[in-house]
Amino acid sequence: MCGLQPVREAVRVHGSKLLRVVLEAGESPTLDALGRFAADQGVRVERASRGELERYTDGARHQGAVAFAPPLEVHSSTEGLETIGQPSLFLCLDELEDPQNFGAIVRSAVAFSATAVVWPEHHSAPLSAAMFRASAGAVEHATLVRVSALPNELSALRERGVTVLGLDADAKHSLTDADLRGPVAIVIGSEGKGLRKPVKQACTRLANLPMSRTLGSLNASVAAAIALYEVFRQRRTSDATPGASSEESST
Repeated sequence: MCGLQPVREAVRVHGSKLLRVVLEAGESPTLDALGRFAADQGVRVERASRGELERYTDGARHQGAVAFAPPLEVHSSTEGLETIGQPSLFLCLDELEDPQNFGAIVRSAVAFSATAVVWPEHHSAPLSAAMFRASAGAVEHATLVRVSALPNELSALRERGVTVLGLDADAKHSLTDADLRGPVAIVIGSEGKGLRKPVKQACTRLANLPMSRTLGSLNASVAAAIALYEVFRQRRTSDATPGASSEESST
């Protein structure tokens, strides 16, 4: 992974388990500070030319910092990942192909304590340096699930009692009208195409995001952030309601 913040997060999460951190040679207080931080965590720190760093990152913007980390753990199913003691929140991506959107969505998922980010193995953005950088290091804190077929995984979630809500601009009902306090999966469509028909059919229901003006759609990462915040808002409001029973708060 590359970039100042992603490398810093990698050092914070992995510490001495990192294989090495490579920083651009030359005088830079910012890179010097990152190098000291990595060394203090027991990480081997090396210096290299800008050209060498660009070869490591295939031309991705690296800001003079590259980390060689252990492979990310990627699950093949959501089964067993439900959160104990609080309702689960799965964020599912239907063939999202832009690594910038992918990374930004992962960052929002971590910020709002999503249980996992789920996506299909085909026609989706890879776990690349560009995606890591767009997440600003948040990918190190995310639970990642790459599945063979998203509709099948959504059906499995429904069978386990999870409400699966697909975001669709043409849906008759708003996301804000749905009860999001229980276990829920939010499904985000791909850029330009939205949700595929088999994915829509696997959802419990479809919902739109209320807007003051009619637009074709929002950017996928923006839509994901709004939906995640709505889940957070409803659950926080429920927890803060005087006299709310523990059963109401945990369903």
